[in-house]
This record gives sequence, C-alpha cells and structure tokens, in this order.
Amino acid sequence: MTDTPGSVPVVIVGAGPVGVTAATLLAQYGVECLVLDRWADVYPQPRAVHLDDEVARIVGRLGIGEQFAAISRPARGLQLRDPKMNVLSQFRRERSETANGYPQANMFDQPEFEALLRANLKHYPHAVLRGDAEVTGVVQIGNGCAEVTFADRVGGRQHRVQARYVLGCDGANSMVRTAIGASMRDMGFEQRWLVVDVTTDAELDQWDGVHQVCDPRRAGTFMRVGPSRYRWEFRLLPEESADDFGTVATLLPLIRPWVDRVAPQRLQLVRVAEYTFRAQVADRWRRDNVFLLGDAAHLTPPFIGQGLCAGLRDAVNLAWKLAGVVHGWLPQDMLDSYERERKPHARYMIRFALVMGLTMTAGGELGNRLRRMVLPRLHLIPGIRDKIVDSTTPALHHGPLVIRQGRRRGLAGGLCPNPSLTEGKRFDQVVGRRFAVVTFSPPAGQQRAELTRRGAVVITAEPGAELAGWLRRAGATTAIVRPDGVVLCAGRDVQELCRLVPAFAPGLAGA
Repeated sequence: MTDTPGSVPVVIVGAGPVGVTAATLLAQYGVECLVLDRWADVYPQPRAVHLDDEVARIVGRLGIGEQFAAISRPARGLQLRDPKMNVLSQFRRERSETANGYPQANMFDQPEFEALLRANLKHYPHAVLRGDAEVTGVVQIGNGCAEVTFADRVGGRQHRVQARYVLGCDGANSMVRTAIGASMRDMGFEQRWLVVDVTTDAELDQWDGVHQVCDPRRAGTFMRVGPSRYRWEFRLLPEESADDFGTVATLLPLIRPWVDRVAPQRLQLVRVAEYTFRAQVADRWRRDNVFLLGDAAHLTPPFIGQGLCAGLRDAVNLAWKLAGVVHGWLPQDMLDSYERERKPHARYMIRFALVMGLTMTAGGELGNRLRRMVLPRLHLIPGIRDKIVDSTTPALHHGPLVIRQGRRRGLAGGLCPNPSLTEGKRFDQVVGRRFAVVTFSPPAGQQRAELTRRGAVVITAEPGAELAGWLRRAGATTAIVRPDGVVLCAGRDVQELCRLVPAFAPGLAGA
C-alpha cells in the first residue's frame, strides 16, 4: 500500500552529520524539511574523528559550539616517524584557537557527535527526522518538483513525498547520485587500510598529537581521540584482511610500539574494520532541483582528516543559498554557485590529501632513504613548518557570490575572522544568519537604513581590533561578508560595495 503524496520544500536523504547539519541550517531560516534515514538511530560505530577550526565554526553556527568543545579535544600537532618509530620531524600547534575561534584540530567520537547534532535538531520544529525510512526512488515530476519514494523498514509501508529540492546526503554508495545519472570520477588513488579503535583505562604515555608512520610497506597513523579512546590506521598488505586482526592478540604486533607498557587485558577493542581509501569526485553535483553533498559528491583519503569536513562545508555553502531561493530573497540561478564554488575546493583538498599519502607511502626503500634525509629538516623551513599544521583552506573561486575586483582581491572567497565583539559574543553570534558589512567607516543615514531594510548588519572595525587588522593587511576598508562567513567582496569604496549586498532575509533583521 502506498500513501498519497505530501509536499515539503526540501527532502534530505541521509541523517548523518552532513544531512543533519543541512537540515539544522535550513530550519534556522524557517525552511521546512524532511530528513529520511534508513537507520532508526545514530550509527553506533566510530568513523570520522577530526574537524578543523573552519568546520568547528560551522558547528558553532548550529548553536552547539560549547557542547562540541565539551566532547572534543585539541590535537597538538603532527609527528612524522620512520618504520622503526624514530621521529623524523615534529610540528606543534601552539595556539589554543585560531581566528575562527576554535582549535586547529578537534578530535571527537562520531556517534557522540551525531547524537549531539540530532538532539539539537529537535529544537527546530521546521525540520522533521524520520528514521527506518529506506529511500527507493527520486524522480523529477515537472513544475520544479521531485518525488521521493521511501518504505518503512519495519512495517514495509510505501510512502511518497513531493519536494521543491532534494539533497542527497546518503554517502559513498549514494542512491540519489545514481538517480540523477551522476558517477564518480577517479583521481588515481586506492589503498586498503585497517582501522582500529581501542579504549583503555591505562595511560599510554605518548606524545599528544597525531603520529604518522612513513613506510611504503606498512604506513600507519596513531591518534588519541578522547580521554580513554585511541585510533590506529594501518595500510594492509595484499594478502591481509580485517579478519586477521580481530583480537587484541593479533593486533599487538601492529600497535605494540604505542602500548608496550600496557597489559593486553586492559585494551578493549571498539572496532576493527577494513576500508578502501579512494580519491573520487562526482562528475556532476546537481541535476535540476536535486543536489549531492558529502560522500555522495566526493571521497577523500583520510591523510589530512578532511572527509567529514568537506561534507559540512557543502552543507553550509548550499543551505543559505537554498533558503534565499525558497523564500524569494535570491534568484534561482544563485544555486549554480554551489558546485562552482565547492567542487574546485574539494578537488584541492583531495589533492593535498594525496600528497600527504604519497609522503607516507611512496618510493620503497629509496623513498625511506629520502624521507630520512629530508623530513628531519622540514621543521627548519618556516613556510613549510607553518603549512604542515595550518588548517586554512583555499579561497573559493570567483563567481556571482565571490567578487574579486581591482588590486584588493585577497579577501574575497576567504573566511572573515570570528573574534569576540561585545559581551563575549563572537562575530558569528552577533551577525547571525545575515549579510554583514565590516568597515572602518560605517554608512549612515539613508544608506544604513537601506542596508537594514535588506536584512544586513553593519559591524564597525574598531581601531586596534582583530577585524581592523584583517582589513588593513589586505589594503581594504570594507568587506561584505556572506551568511556563511565567506567574504563576498572587499575594497575601499564603502558606498559601491554596499550596493552589492543582496536583499537577503529582511524578516530576520533581529536574528
């Protein structure tokens, strides 16, 4: 039996971190959305363990920055080690937080993070999450609508719902990707790895950062995820599988360098799994009113911890534009900027991950000799040393929502800082979900009234403050900041720049 169609502005397929983040952002703008997921609850196994400061800032936009800080811990840097565990080079992160307001690297347990996201989503009545819902079809039905069919996994009842937009957040084996005729394009990387999660009440007494073992035969990674939980990743040999490492005893030959002082009975396996790490990008991220986000659109090897980060960047990039179109604040063609902005950025981060992977695994014994010669000297080169632990990602490409003009092109497409402004509130909290004009010379009179009518907020860059230094270093006096924190444009003519601010979310002037 099949239900008659209902209707909702947005259907989101997949209630992992990307889907729930997109739903929360849309609900904050008052856009009704239905989230469908095949599981009744949070998937219990840990997978992603890292978010950088730019993406932790997105979590803060959801309203759970403090809660996330309580369940995460900063990673203090990176060690590169040889196959005998000798430290080749070490890169420390000295700052407790960056200009984004969060530590550069944040380690966490994914099921705990997902539970936090779902609990927060319940505060927004415009978003409804429906579990045990197996999506079986997504088809265009004309009139700017799509129809989503899904089945109750418990009772088997079939349902249909119509939507103006569908977001495919359904992972690497995305049904939505298949439905729109998109396919993955390979970037020439595939490796089988073992992923191991362990809890213990013992202190391992290890350097409190990420350990990368550079070895073409048995590359590996070690990191402390929480007070009592640790993650190892090892490249598998051709004849090996996860079944060969299903007990502490069989794992000990791999993890002994880190646990040699710990009795094996004090180590408890949380998970042992085999993953094939791939580098892939979908050939298209959209067909008509159906979009792909997260692993449905791109797969990133984990060497720089950007897999989940990329998906949350997708969500924050698309959500405000979609809300603008749904409410009539933005023209429909602004949605074209989603793939135009995100796809090159995702490709760059995947290539960066591949470079790190090759640093760890390439070259056989010759590669090992080169690493022993080169890596110990990397930390002596200031530019390289800073880049290794720098979490800043590239600016978005030029387009209708990233306008580079004249000589002051540096700020457009990058993120505005997120400093404390008044009464302990950071930039994002003060601005809310609006456009912002950050300037030395705030517009007054009719021009300021016009900006307010359009829903924008004016932020004065006070002398000596962080925002003033940010503008001055770029040779600008004014920057227009989008609702996702990205700079739309920057320059010295405040009146001309203010004309570029769209009439966006005027009903949210008090947000």
